Amino acid sequence: MGELLTAFHFSQPAWLWALLLYVPVAVWLLLFRRLAGNNDRIQRYADEHLLPHLLGRSTASTHTQWQRYARWAGLWALLVLAMAGPRWDFTNVQLFRPGTNLLILMDISQSMNVTDVRPTRLARARQEVEDLLNQNRGIRVGLIGFASVAHVVSPVTEDMHGIHRVLSALDTSLVRLQGSRLLFALDRAEELLAGQPAESVNSLLLITDGDFEEPGLEQRFEELAAAGIRVHILGVGTPEGDAVPGPGRGKLWIMNRTGQPVISALNEPLLQSLATAGNGLYQRADYREGDTKRILAEVKAQALPGTDRDEQTRVWNERFYWLAGLALVLLLPLFRRTLPGYRPRNA
Repeated sequence: MGELLTAFHFSQPAWLWALLLYVPVAVWLLLFRRLAGNNDRIQRYADEHLLPHLLGRSTASTHTQWQRYARWAGLWALLVLAMAGPRWDFTNVQLFRPGTNLLILMDISQSMNVTDVRPTRLARARQEVEDLLNQNRGIRVGLIGFASVAHVVSPVTEDMHGIHRVLSALDTSLVRLQGSRLLFALDRAEELLAGQPAESVNSLLLITDGDFEEPGLEQRFEELAAAGIRVHILGVGTPEGDAVPGPGRGKLWIMNRTGQPVISALNEPLLQSLATAGNGLYQRADYREGDTKRILAEVKAQALPGTDRDEQTRVWNERFYWLAGLALVLLLPLFRRTLPGYRPRNA
């Protein structure tokens, strides 16, 4: 009980000044009742039934008027105290602490339709993302699909089910122009991560076959690592590779200038060098869950320890509604009054 009384206070104590209104209202009742009885000349300017309201004079007795004043004073006290915001208990809440973000860049270029891994590289890439989402605990995840252009499929979010729902829509048919432009996807990813809290731990996961021909990729990965964004890579495909199917259901091979099918192979040397430049981890994707588990472990290990940020804030439980509710209950009988002489139609 002593702790409760110690914690009791008002969030807006300035409203308590409104309680001083009792004094002028009481003075008005005393003075105007006396003065109105001595000033009969004003009666010629108003109808007789309006004079009590004009002069502050009532036909009720003094005792009845002071009873009404007491009821009004009680209601006024309840409303003013409610506006002042009484509160006397609280809950300690953990302050928001920037978390760990993982943004997935998934290659959806035409080479991801190659069937050197079954059923296709793209299907394997989707399965890797599914495994990661199922195993994930406490990491915010975003998803970008890229080929010649980059599409933000999902911003960084805690809603793993939402990413599950849109994952099946990622397909090579989303892009008309062929080729993979990884630099554009990296720029788009950096823009998304820049919108996260300043102390967040950010990582990228690139899922691709490494079919790139862009200069300056290693330098770009080094810049990301210097900015605190580690880049991990999952390679999809085999070093032997296979022919690249053409667009459409017929799946005719894409031919080169000599009339031979274009062969796409997993470029592991390039992906390993990029992962090293990005201070990240490279793995070849497989059917087991060990690859995604290891990447999640690396992402979590990068997170800064939170013991020095274990701060709490006190959230008070507002109790104004108790007083406001009581005032409304006391006001309800006043709405049942009717005008003098009023009769219902059926009477």
